Amino acid sequence: MQKHLPCLLFVAAMSFAQPPAIQQQLTFTPYHANDIYAVGETVGWTVTPGPVPPAYGYKWTIRRNNAVVLKEGKLDFSSGQDKIEIIAETPEMIYVAVEPYAVLPTPDAPTQTEVIFTGGNTGRNNGLYAVGAAVAPTKIGLSTPRPDDFDAFWEGKLAMQAKLPINAELMPVQTDVSGVELNIFALNALGSKAHGYIAKPAHEGKFPALIQLQYAGVYALNAHAAAQHAAEGWLFINVDSHDKLPSDPSGNVPKNYQTIGNTDREQSYFLNMYLRDSRVLDYLMTRPDWDGKTVVLTGGSMGGQQSVALAGLRPDKISAVLVCVPAGADTNADLHGRKAGYPNWPANNPDAMHTALYFDTVNFASRIKAPVLAGMGFIDTISPPAGIWTALNQMPGSKEALPLIESEHDNLTPQKGRACPARTREILDSLVKGGEFKPSESLNK
Repeated sequence: MQKHLPCLLFVAAMSFAQPPAIQQQLTFTPYHANDIYAVGETVGWTVTPGPVPPAYGYKWTIRRNNAVVLKEGKLDFSSGQDKIEIIAETPEMIYVAVEPYAVLPTPDAPTQTEVIFTGGNTGRNNGLYAVGAAVAPTKIGLSTPRPDDFDAFWEGKLAMQAKLPINAELMPVQTDVSGVELNIFALNALGSKAHGYIAKPAHEGKFPALIQLQYAGVYALNAHAAAQHAAEGWLFINVDSHDKLPSDPSGNVPKNYQTIGNTDREQSYFLNMYLRDSRVLDYLMTRPDWDGKTVVLTGGSMGGQQSVALAGLRPDKISAVLVCVPAGADTNADLHGRKAGYPNWPANNPDAMHTALYFDTVNFASRIKAPVLAGMGFIDTISPPAGIWTALNQMPGSKEALPLIESEHDNLTPQKGRACPARTREILDSLVKGGEFKPSESLNK
């Protein structure tokens, strides 16, 4: 039964100024413009100074999947440029860290022994540069077998949740977006409550549904943006990742929530998170204003992680998955010559590594039937690209890989990852008008 709670006034979220651009001392030109190579080819970059003259000496380290050191050296610009290269040996991601190690002496300044390095292209302003490349990425396979009881575990949890009444509660929210109805929702889920914003066009009708899942952290959601999506024609649901009101910036949620229960699949924080996401889908399908066919999932980082998991949990209900730098893939990578990323479960704890497999997106991927767009940053250390490729390679349906060859994680180098939200917007503009998402699969051929 749906209940209505008192009206809540929405306060617009603050906007944040972009930091000033970092002046670059090094420029990298890949041997292949798309930074994708076949096994046996030479992976490499021509390195030139500029546009600002180098003030530091640089050393470089080539790593397989940012874990196994393959080759090391120092840059030498005595001939005007240098190169970094290696023969590709196996399907993998190549990560090259280019680090300053000394300030170059000048006539006015002798060699310094202590210095704080600045600059770099990784968004950290600590002097670090990185470049990355993919080698036969559509052939990157699982690092760790999928648990035999993975499907049984999740089907059991969903069956238990299905017995629980949803008891949807709606709280009207004022918005300055005209022609839109906006509410906060609260739903009963197994072990917790699901919350978020739901917005729809104010007129009668049936509308395609867009569900947005949230990136990592604890914060208030953007109600104004939810209303804007509804103005575009969506029945839009923005799901809070936590058991709290979406207007609440903290909700008493621990900042280290991702570590909670990480040695026990029954206690993992991500268990209830994924179940809440599924409960939101349950609620959507009860609404008479849903068009009955279109459910698009979208999100970045941990929101992408949740999107992939939900698409795998409920494969028959999802019509498209659009994710940028999704986290949570290849959680056991550190045990197998790859670098793992968020949620950064401890590789030295066998119980944590076993538990992680039940929440790892690569193990949901083989269940997904919907077409998928996934963007990955080639130098991303939070959502490592090898894991994203692994998840894509497990998906039996159509998918579109979107390489972001110069991008670290999107919060570190947002300007380098703009192609993914732009492509997502292009697809959404088509879907809301009744179009179809047909992934470009050129990289899979």
